[in-house]
Amino acid sequence: MEIQLWRSILCPYELAVKELTVKFKHIIEEYHENDRYSPIEQVSGRVKSVSSILEKMQRKDIPIEQLETEMEDLAGVRIICQFEEDIDTVAAIIRKRTDMEVKSEKNYLTHIKQSGYRSYHMILYYTVETIHGPKRLQVEIQIRTMAMNFWATIEHSLQYKYKGDMPPHVAERLSKASDAIISLDHEMSSVRNEIMDAQNSSQMQSNLVKDILNNIENLYRVSSEREVSKIQDEFLRVFKTKDLRQLERFHRQLDIIAEGYRAQAVHHSI
Repeated sequence: MEIQLWRSILCPYELAVKELTVKFKHIIEEYHENDRYSPIEQVSGRVKSVSSILEKMQRKDIPIEQLETEMEDLAGVRIICQFEEDIDTVAAIIRKRTDMEVKSEKNYLTHIKQSGYRSYHMILYYTVETIHGPKRLQVEIQIRTMAMNFWATIEHSLQYKYKGDMPPHVAERLSKASDAIISLDHEMSSVRNEIMDAQNSSQMQSNLVKDILNNIENLYRVSSEREVSKIQDEFLRVFKTKDLRQLERFHRQLDIIAEGYRAQAVHHSI
């Protein structure tokens, strides 16, 4: 098959992966902007390589005419979560979206594969706009924890090395490692609330500092350098205390000062 034909087939899938990756990353940003814990930790995507497509077509006896209907994972997006509980939350977010239609779901968390593989898979219908008009295509979404992803990455490399004929002693060790991953995820879940609280506090502080620095920068335009310098020194003093409540109080006071200068500016302009 000509390279140009492969490009024309896969180009819309490249677009779908880019768009979906941006959308899921934006969800992370929305949670952080609202000082909330994000159920999504990382997002990545890929379009299947031509060699992988050809290998799967031969293995599953898929004719080229049926490639896009039979092969559901030409485009893939991987969503990594911190905790196993987050996987259900992410799946629910996807189901509610109007720009993504769920075709099917496979739960490899409750139905673990023989190899030890665990993940949550969703096949979506997603529409992209091309120069030839809208194109509705299929995308595979994999949702898993960081620990599950570590195991799956190692297993994928070994499967590639042994061409699907893994020695029993390697398969046994992988299986034991999978059990260890399950234990690790359960341990992390037991301290989930504490970790979420810590991360929320950290994100809240980051957002406060960003707002405070923006306010200070704006004050340079309307206030004296001496006045702003005093405010900046006070901010550094409060920041060093690492006390979130003091930082919030300083933020409120700075808002009042900034509002006063804005009111003065409006008065002078009338």
